[in-house]
Amino acid sequence: MTTTRDTVARRVPDVGTARRWSMLGASTLAQAAAAVMVHGPAFLIPVLHARLGLSLAEAGLVAAAPTVGVMLALVAWGLVSDLRGERFVLVSGLALTTLAGVASTLTDRLPLLVLTLLLAGASAASTNAASGRVVVGWFPAGRRGLAMGVRQMAQPVGVGVAALSMAVVADGHGVQAALWVPTVACGLATVVVALVVVDPPRPEAAAGIAPNPYRRDGYLTRIHGVSVLLVVPQFLVWTFALVWLVQDRHWSAAGAGSVVAASQLAGAVGRIAAGHLSDVVGSRMRPLRWVAAAAGTTMALLGLAAGAGWAVAVALMVLATVLTVADNGLAFTAVAERAGPFWSGRALGIQNTAQFLAASAVPPLAGLAVAAFGYSATFALGALFALAALPLVPVAAERELS
Repeated sequence: MTTTRDTVARRVPDVGTARRWSMLGASTLAQAAAAVMVHGPAFLIPVLHARLGLSLAEAGLVAAAPTVGVMLALVAWGLVSDLRGERFVLVSGLALTTLAGVASTLTDRLPLLVLTLLLAGASAASTNAASGRVVVGWFPAGRRGLAMGVRQMAQPVGVGVAALSMAVVADGHGVQAALWVPTVACGLATVVVALVVVDPPRPEAAAGIAPNPYRRDGYLTRIHGVSVLLVVPQFLVWTFALVWLVQDRHWSAAGAGSVVAASQLAGAVGRIAAGHLSDVVGSRMRPLRWVAAAAGTTMALLGLAAGAGWAVAVALMVLATVLTVADNGLAFTAVAERAGPFWSGRALGIQNTAQFLAASAVPPLAGLAVAAFGYSATFALGALFALAALPLVPVAAERELS
């Protein structure tokens, strides 16, 4: 017996190249807007710390609130995506994110701010669960790495937009004014997705078909583990690069925000390059292992340079930002490909839940580490997580791309 969802999906005809790329653009916009909402509060830390009197750990907890919300909702959104389709999840999720964002701009009480950001993150999780499946569903295997690299660049672009805008707006007009940036972005993305995205077709599934991919082998579980380890240096740099430049190197908020934004844009290009490389070499896992090695080495050098006060530390921070985000598209594509069309929503939900579980712990714990040991030691500690991921990358278990 097949479901209505399967029957409807099979009636959707293939689309032309222009429509396929327009859906990629809409999915990328949705992910970027959600990224501004989820990661933007990290750039409120200087104002929360200096003007509102919060400790770095407390301010990090505020910044982590939307990340916790994402973590709590990802698998549920993935299940809805498998059952109802990607377009429904994207439109409804972005609309709810916009409403939660409006609520966050209307309160100056810290508990309510944390709650509204938590709800905004939970709603924004819809883009993580569904936008990747839109890409995998509409692009062939030989172009999927590149396409997913484009889609995955949305996260660093969103972080870059947040760094460039929210830090400056918060510095000049306060936290509530800065929160209008992600709110407006999510509202615009809702409209675009509703106009452009069509659910990708799925093959017919008879009763009992579509077995649980986690029962076949440990391939997906190992990728989840690698991604969890690599997210620690990624979020360490994302959360504290701006604060490090302002507090430790005495940059202005505008100048630091510009450098962080440029770093994120470079990271976006790096994700596209990593995805294209995986198409060229016919492997997602070999480039993933290369990225992990390069990220660990760069974080170690950043820790050394930051401790010594060398000027090259800023350049290493930019390079670390590029490298620590390059793995996401590779892992995301590999998970979707191995899980298949009837499990990809849940598998991607599990993938992102594991990542965001680690990511939500990074700001407050790293804030404690910075307070106790300094920025240089904390950056060097991030290198250990990237290097620990190397033996877990399941290169030998990878199948030929199809």
